[in-house]
Amino acid sequence: MAEFNPNLWAPWRMEYIRSLDADARSDTGCFLCDYAAAPAEDTAHHVIWRGERVFVMMNRFPYTNGHLLIAPLRHCADPLALESDELNELTRLTYLGVELLRRTLHAEGFNVGANLGRCAGAGLPDHLHHHVVARWTGDTNYMAVLGGTRVIPDGLDATYAQLIAEAQKMGLRD
Repeated sequence: MAEFNPNLWAPWRMEYIRSLDADARSDTGCFLCDYAAAPAEDTAHHVIWRGERVFVMMNRFPYTNGHLLIAPLRHCADPLALESDELNELTRLTYLGVELLRRTLHAEGFNVGANLGRCAGAGLPDHLHHHVVARWTGDTNYMAVLGGTRVIPDGLDATYAQLIAEAQKMGLRD
């Protein structure tokens, strides 16, 4: 009889842990600022589209498929410190991200929000960003409850390609 192996492998966690060190070594110490300053690297960074003041990208360490981050190009932690044009664009692009996930992944619901401050769960508390997390009926599973592990059913690059194609159809990018 086969021996029960209680190990649950989540190699993406080590990639995340190592990325924290890399972010600390970057020029700015803020991966969002690094991404904002490097539009030529948008594909490598999974940036889906850019507005005048805000950009939309996939979270490299998602809670579910298509987990988006929407952030101002400018380094700013406080939503009330944003210019009204930045705040308006942040809100608009957040909800265009919802529509993109609805069309592309056929999501049935969404969690939308921001974690303001480290004690509120912000992994990057100094650069404001919104999260859009797609949800489906019945998508809750026992893995997060028992093992603290998420099951992501599709690859980051495959989902990125789908989101890019739909963003082009929606006129959000060339």
